[in-house]
Amino acid sequence: MIRLKIDHVTLAGSDLEVMRRRFAELGLVTDYGGPHSNGATHMALLGFDDGSYLELISTLEPGVSSPLWGLQIREDAGPAAWAIAVDEIAREKERLARVGVAADGPVPMTRVRPDGTTLAWELLFPGDTAPGAMLPFAIADRTPRDLRVAPSASVRGSELGGVAGVVLGVRSIKRSAGLFRRTYGWSAPSLASIEGLGARVACFEGTPVSLAEPSAESAWLTERVARYGETLAAFLLTSSDLKRSADRFPLLAPEPWFGRTLAWINPGRLFGWRLGLLSLTG
Repeated sequence: MIRLKIDHVTLAGSDLEVMRRRFAELGLVTDYGGPHSNGATHMALLGFDDGSYLELISTLEPGVSSPLWGLQIREDAGPAAWAIAVDEIAREKERLARVGVAADGPVPMTRVRPDGTTLAWELLFPGDTAPGAMLPFAIADRTPRDLRVAPSASVRGSELGGVAGVVLGVRSIKRSAGLFRRTYGWSAPSLASIEGLGARVACFEGTPVSLAEPSAESAWLTERVARYGETLAAFLLTSSDLKRSADRFPLLAPEPWFGRTLAWINPGRLFGWRLGLLSLTG
């Protein structure tokens, strides 16, 4: 069984400062990260104590085409991709090839921080979908990782420990579960109906991955899958104290999540995006 470590989750929008303000209104103040080497996009991040982070990404100029997640950026779609950390891109590419998954890479990237520091890394894009849409893209640093991300002051030492998982909107749990099981050697997932998502959800125990198949009543998820394809639909952060989180954030009523408790931040406060806070235990 391959264990995945989430490096970051990418959230796309048409105006980076608007996204940053909306997060700041929730008490989640992000750090500006600078422009990417593609000359089209820039980002801000919310770094957590466990080393994972949320990446807010947009184009440097409104309406400019982006080489990655262009539709999601233009339409303020939010959750767009997720990445895992690996030590060596070449080794991961070889492993994927052995299980029948083609991958594009290594793709070198850089970003210049506001203080002038240049960061460098390599990416690997598996499968035949947009990068990080279904299978995560892999990232390996060529400069020290602690230069790329550090805990943000607004969440450092708080009950929010990091990115707990991703929820992928899919048309067929059976088909998509098969892809993950073949790629990572996982066992069959557990199934449950999750009211807050309006979906039948499959959760792979011991992994950060859940698959959400929309129910007939779930207009938002049905429309999202139709518009953007099978891709990231929601993401989860760990909370070591949901009662404290409820005092800080506009949370909806908590609900069960595969033996733990989950509370969604009111989507109306976050562009309609689904961001859930997940308890560490039941």
